[in-house]
Amino acid sequence: MREKFDLRGKGALVTGGNGGIGLAMARALAKAGAAVAVAGRDAAKNAAAARELDAVSLSFDLADPEACRAMVDEAAQRLGRLDILVNNAGTNIRKAPQDYSLAEWRTVLDTNLTAAFIASQAAYPHMKRAGSGKIVNIGSMMSLFGASFAAPYGASKGAVVQLTKSLAAAWAKDNIQVNAVLPGWIDTALTRRARKEVEGLHERVLARTPAGRWGNPEDLGGIAVFLASAASDFVTGTAIPVDGGYSSLA
Repeated sequence: MREKFDLRGKGALVTGGNGGIGLAMARALAKAGAAVAVAGRDAAKNAAAARELDAVSLSFDLADPEACRAMVDEAAQRLGRLDILVNNAGTNIRKAPQDYSLAEWRTVLDTNLTAAFIASQAAYPHMKRAGSGKIVNIGSMMSLFGASFAAPYGASKGAVVQLTKSLAAAWAKDNIQVNAVLPGWIDTALTRRARKEVEGLHERVLARTPAGRWGNPEDLGGIAVFLASAASDFVTGTAIPVDGGYSSLA
């Protein structure tokens, strides 16, 4: 069974792979044997992650469609192949719905949703030529629940799940599996900022989460390896919560 999770000889691109959940997933993929490329806008963070993982560093603005396509092609070229794409890059702007500007709405949608679509489009020919591929889209528990302070974020993450299902249905014939992971409240820089901006958030999360704690980025490593490996060859179009039981409660 162990060989089912072996990623040696595979090339993996993780967007937003220089910190938080993305870096934890990149670490797990590298430990499983994959050659990894990490991509993001912060060149210094990319370089630090690349040194740690002996990975390829790619600095791109994923909100730029042409840059996003170029990033995928460069990852495939520098890794020698592209078998795994983790669409993890994301952003959030927390406000009441009536206070967002259209530019802010577009910033969140373009980063969280459109970039995942474009990167998947760009990865498709590489994976089709190879005869197989794995795409892992990072949604959120906001794919399932609403939040008064996260209208564009929730809209984008709900759409990520529907995009996942559509790509899975379209590309199953090419032996490309597409799945989504829905992280719960994970202790990252993004959620630490949320705790400062949303009063009482920390206490409410602990009260609702059966596991009784916030998640760690490393809690996402196992699901990343599973969905990137042969162990999940008959799993596609799913959206899997990793949230300490948060979404199990009515």
